[in-house]
Amino acid sequence: MEPLKTNTHIWDKNNSWSEELEFLKSIIAKTELIETTKWGGCVYVLNGKNVIGIGGFKNYFTIWFFNGVFLKDEKQVLMNAQEGVTKSLRQWRFSSKDEVDEKAVLQYIHEAIENEKQGKNLKPEKEKSIVSELLQKELDADVNLAEAFLKFSPYKQKEFLEYIETAKREETKRSRIEKIKPLILENISLNDKYR
Repeated sequence: MEPLKTNTHIWDKNNSWSEELEFLKSIIAKTELIETTKWGGCVYVLNGKNVIGIGGFKNYFTIWFFNGVFLKDEKQVLMNAQEGVTKSLRQWRFSSKDEVDEKAVLQYIHEAIENEKQGKNLKPEKEKSIVSELLQKELDADVNLAEAFLKFSPYKQKEFLEYIETAKREETKRSRIEKIKPLILENISLNDKYR
């Protein structure tokens, strides 16, 4: 009988950090955080809110702070894993167990817990509504078209609006409106015609 294969993830391809991750877990166990499994990884929560996570990558193992952007980072150890993409998450990377200073790690974790208790977190930016004055004029002029458009979910309405408003020239916008009017009237969403 074959042994069961362990489930590996992109962030845990080689499972070569098991001893180091267990060491991080033993440090985190000294806090009030509760260990959970999310996205196939070890995430620690406070009142259901993600505070930190740990994981092993090819060249390092890490502790990440979901709202690390609010940490003082006096030791200058935190980094943004994807500059320009990741807004609040910060990582503290290690390449050996010897690099893990338990006292410092606990200090950062306690600060993250305190920040969570104070409600310090970045709220996701709300998407701006897309408005198409040209389509609105068509809807105002044709009650059947307006009723048909309102039958679509907000998501599908947004697809139509994006399709129109991504055109740069007004004449292209008008031609796109003419293309989608029959779809709207037949209750066919923009992307359904490609399915």
